[in-house]
Amino acid sequence: MALSVFYLLLLSLSEHLGFNGAYFLAAGVTISLITLYSAGVFKAPRLVLQLFLLLTMIYGFIFVVLQLEDYALLAGSIGIFAALAAVMYYSRNVDWYNLSQDQAG
Repeated sequence: MALSVFYLLLLSLSEHLGFNGAYFLAAGVTISLITLYSAGVFKAPRLVLQLFLLLTMIYGFIFVVLQLEDYALLAGSIGIFAALAAVMYYSRNVDWYNLSQDQAG
């Protein structure tokens, strides 16, 4: 829900602050909201920090792509490809058939 509200904040704030200011404000409060909520859910500071950094990178990437205009499609495609490659690389050893079993034993 917070990710959806980001766009509403961006639209309403950009009428008063301009796009760049509105984007950074909307992204900042959205990232803060999700991070603070996750801190209560995860109870693991390392996971919360990782989520914060990931969201910051995603919103930063989206901002850069929006600013590129002529190269937005190319930059977006390369970025999505890189994200997919990273997910595939880091999840290559996950045993998807035994996710519900305890891995500690």
